Amino acid sequence: MTHRNAPLTELGRLRLARCVIDDGWPLRRAAERFQVSPTTAARWANRYRHHGAAAMSDLSSRPHHSPTKTPTRTERRIIKIRVQRRWGPARIAYLLGLHPSTVHRVLTRYKLARLAWLDRTTGTPIRRYEHDHPGDLVHVDIKKLGNIPDGGGARAVGQKLGRTNRTRTAGKTLDSRGHSHLGYSYLHNAIDDHSRLAYTEILPNERKETAAGFWQRAQKFFSTNGITVKRVLTDNGPCYRSRLWAQTMTAASITHKRTRPYRPQTNGKVERFNRTLVDEWAYARAYRSETERRAAFTEWLHTYNHHRAHTALGGRPPASRVPNLSGQHT
Repeated sequence: MTHRNAPLTELGRLRLARCVIDDGWPLRRAAERFQVSPTTAARWANRYRHHGAAAMSDLSSRPHHSPTKTPTRTERRIIKIRVQRRWGPARIAYLLGLHPSTVHRVLTRYKLARLAWLDRTTGTPIRRYEHDHPGDLVHVDIKKLGNIPDGGGARAVGQKLGRTNRTRTAGKTLDSRGHSHLGYSYLHNAIDDHSRLAYTEILPNERKETAAGFWQRAQKFFSTNGITVKRVLTDNGPCYRSRLWAQTMTAASITHKRTRPYRPQTNGKVERFNRTLVDEWAYARAYRSETERRAAFTEWLHTYNHHRAHTALGGRPPASRVPNLSGQHT
């Protein structure tokens, strides 16, 4: 391709060369006429003399020889290790005694999929999907988090003081057997496949009664925002395999689907939401108590639904895909 600032196009080069070769113009006169240097005029004239009009196009800038090119045998070994072991450039480089950037260039040149795009079990590319309308499928899952002791945990005040705070706080809480413990929080999450609109509650356990009650409130949330849920996808947790959960789904005329065992990728959207929730809220800063962390959750969830840019939605928030969602502009 001719450079945009080049004084001669292919047709201009041909006219210059014909003036010199066919019409006998001196090089300097032809160069002045076409506003190029005599050296440039001589180059195109010589190409025309030896190869004709076909030589007026640009030649490839690819070198004829590449002494430092990675040998074909080495490239084949890189590809074989990537396909069989699904290693990244650094690990392959250490094994073969190469630089990671060299391995990366080979993988890129042969257009091998990134590891993040592959199923780690089978090595096949992950088939990503998105349902066409809100409510066509809602992903449901539970995320377990350890409670923060009063005064702060190890992240906030260090290991020694954090351990002391944990022991002191645990002594205030007794379970049904009279044992003191700090305990866990269970975040029950529901996220719409099309819009990524999320509904979450922080609950004390993951029993079937708790899960069924959560879904009834989640369905009311989606219904209030104009979303009619048709299908629900969960993992194979005991609460989702219970008769109570099945009855709850049937009563709401919802089709319940479960993921294949040991395949959390199938429920990937809610799994990714769990990671976002942990990174941007649960461990985003050093909270001094569980109460303080929970107090920040409502605002974070509102920001996620109404204001936070979502990469899968082209930088728009989930609310942008739900018409007339309340609170969208607050």
